[in-house]
Amino acid sequence: MKRYLSNIKWIALVTFVSLASCISDDLAGVGDLEDITGPTPFYNFSEITTSEFDCEDIELWAKYEFNFQAGSNLAVNGTMYDWVVLDSDGNPINNINLVNPDKKILELLIDAELASVVALEEDIADIEFKIPCEDDPAKVTVLEAELVSLEVALAAAVSGLSDEVLQNVANLEAQIAALPAATLQDQELIIEFPEPGIYKVGLTVTDNLGKSDYTETLITVNQAIPTIPTPEIAEPSFEDNSLFDGTGDGRDSWRAPSNSAWSPLGGGTTVIQINTDTNPVDPPNLPDGVQAAKFPADGARVAYQEIEVTPGATYVMTYFSAFEENAFGDMKVSILAPTTSTYAEAQLEENIIATRTDTNEGRIDNVFKQHAITFEAGDNESVIIFATNSGVESRLDAFAITVKQ
Repeated sequence: MKRYLSNIKWIALVTFVSLASCISDDLAGVGDLEDITGPTPFYNFSEITTSEFDCEDIELWAKYEFNFQAGSNLAVNGTMYDWVVLDSDGNPINNINLVNPDKKILELLIDAELASVVALEEDIADIEFKIPCEDDPAKVTVLEAELVSLEVALAAAVSGLSDEVLQNVANLEAQIAALPAATLQDQELIIEFPEPGIYKVGLTVTDNLGKSDYTETLITVNQAIPTIPTPEIAEPSFEDNSLFDGTGDGRDSWRAPSNSAWSPLGGGTTVIQINTDTNPVDPPNLPDGVQAAKFPADGARVAYQEIEVTPGATYVMTYFSAFEENAFGDMKVSILAPTTSTYAEAQLEENIIATRTDTNEGRIDNVFKQHAITFEAGDNESVIIFATNSGVESRLDAFAITVKQ
């Protein structure tokens, strides 16, 4: 890029000299004009704040970091930069921490060299976070066993690092140690603010002629908030042995708490059936795995699962449906309030947080189609996923849920 800019400058200079040679000094009013152009400073910034919370959402630490990059108008390149950080009243802030942006880049390169080790370390940290937050002793036992297995794998990954990788890491660490400290005179720097609040960040740009100008922007540093966890839908694709402990018949997590209370027909079993596709070459080709939930045409079977959510959060739940085509049929999937206790109550508007009904009109026999339901948790700490059908044999598969940002 510098080479191309240099070429452009050279062409411009030659053009200017050529034009100047055509001008007669004898003409009246021709002479050198004073350069009154000065720099027009600006800067871009992006937030890179990081934080950590415990399972009770108590902040353990937070770094309120913003990356700033200075510039000026294209006609006049700045040669000197001078930043100032003020509080909302215009008083200088002295307890800020400055970071050289190259340090972050070099740290990412180290992580790339140690990708397998870093991935295991992150998995271990995730489980170590979950264990003290888990109330189910059976899940704790599984998590502790998984932690031991990961620690063994980590030790093996560390011992298996090649000499080349270790040398690359050492070289990158040496580059970090040799980096100059960030200053308020750098064109690009990372500013760590002491706490949330409103700050004024000013920039003075001075060009090579000694001319300068100043710009200032209000920066709002928001209080760090805990990341909203993604809810867990157990046996989301109705596969055998997909529970947290490696067990389950694909439908254990989807059983209604009471057949009599949740039966659409007022009695009998409500447990979903399982459709198994061991030959994915032939329809129905399942969206995930080899099993899907099957609902007979009589509408007697339902799917029921209560999941934990974060109050105030908004979620998007997706799933796939498929139908037989020998008659009209539909599939209704709802998000219910956790206080809903019967099939009849599940039909009441006050208990339905969100719902979607799909029919087999225009569908192809046994071909799965994806759907989505967006819902707000409101004040609820849990919600019920509830599904029921009518008319024809229907199937559901591959439930998933994400936090809507």
